Amino acid sequence: MESDDRNDDQGPAIVVKDLAKRFGDQTVLNGISFQVETAETLAVLGRSGTGKSVLLKLMIGLQAPDAGSIRIHGKDVARMQEGPLNEVRKKMGFLFQQGALYDSMSVEENVEFPLSRHTNMSRVERKQRARRLLASVGMDRDLGKLPSQLSGGMQKRVSLARALALDPDILLFDEPTAGLDPITAREIGELILSMKETRKMAAVVVTHDVHGAKKFSDRLIMMRDGKVLIEGTFTDLQKSRDKFVVQFLRDSG
Repeated sequence: MESDDRNDDQGPAIVVKDLAKRFGDQTVLNGISFQVETAETLAVLGRSGTGKSVLLKLMIGLQAPDAGSIRIHGKDVARMQEGPLNEVRKKMGFLFQQGALYDSMSVEENVEFPLSRHTNMSRVERKQRARRLLASVGMDRDLGKLPSQLSGGMQKRVSLARALALDPDILLFDEPTAGLDPITAREIGELILSMKETRKMAAVVVTHDVHGAKKFSDRLIMMRDGKVLIEGTFTDLQKSRDKFVVQFLRDSG
């Protein structure tokens, strides 16, 4: 259940092309295109309301685009039926902005949950895997606690362990450091970097945390008005003379 069944395709893990999404009269995404290589982390920056979280929902199939394609290891999830889509989702971990842990389940049970639903592991195997994952994010001393007994940062750690339960080769993060103090935000950023280095997964991180993105991402895209305004390394963004990019980086401290 570890890494022996990873996708062997040498092409990009994710290819998004000409993606468009509207809600009524509002155009949220207007022809977004980018790709993410295997073992690469892409940070998605932009002001609130620019469609960053919608982009993640489209990528995991929670919403359907109006136009364009989203290829996950060559398969267009935007045109996929629910059954095949669920198979693709099993190899994609999603860390929601609010953690989305089950309130009535303990820390350990939350991480075990996807294993009980999607694998044939025995109860003992599920517990062993859950505890290894929780240990990897520093939460192995809180197995029996409920989410309500945890701080925001601790909840994010448990959510990350659960996102890793099915050994995904792609991780999607929606504002992983939102609402956290600077020290905890840095720790979560370090966990993202560690996951990238040890697990060789592709990741897309929607974030306002410019300093964190600088440390844990390989490339960044900045969105504005539903389009990709700029794409490149953090150094590329710093060199940009675009007024919006300059102001965004400056106001981010």
